[in-house]
Amino acid sequence: MFQHGALFSSLTLAENVAVPLREHTTLSEALIRDLIAAKITMVGLPPDSAAKYPNELSGGMRRRAALARAIVMDPELLFLDEPTAGLDPIIAAGFDDLVLSLKSLLGLTVVMVTHDLDSLWRIANRVAVLGNAKVLGVGTMQELSSSDDPVIREYFNGPRGRAAREQAAWNTRGHHDSTTDPA
Repeated sequence: MFQHGALFSSLTLAENVAVPLREHTTLSEALIRDLIAAKITMVGLPPDSAAKYPNELSGGMRRRAALARAIVMDPELLFLDEPTAGLDPIIAAGFDDLVLSLKSLLGLTVVMVTHDLDSLWRIANRVAVLGNAKVLGVGTMQELSSSDDPVIREYFNGPRGRAAREQAAWNTRGHHDSTTDPA
């Protein structure tokens, strides 16, 4: 999934989701329609959004539409490029929850490029930190938070890193703040 969705502006949401199926399969139109409807529902979008064009969707809805297109071929591996960039924190948390749900439901391996520390704490099992044209560290969020590398330590233990870690701990204790609003 591209950072800003990369939806075709001249196609409806349903037509965008159908592109991989039409390009890479010989499925019948009826089956394509059924798969599109299922994937749109799976990402939490209302059925009537299928007829809308990307400019008629909110930013969060465009991300969900792009996610529906990314999973329409039932991949085993899902690449996400900055999936929550530019989204408000509540919508971003809902998107993180959706990714976790799809990961579990579909048995996906998710590879995500992000600077969003909240998303990393919420989603990631393992993280690779890149900097200075090399891999600076690999590990769990806990392991990286206590790294000896000064760049990694500053990134994960600066004000934003501490706030994200505290929010993750809060969520882990059973206090959940995200919504399932498809916006």
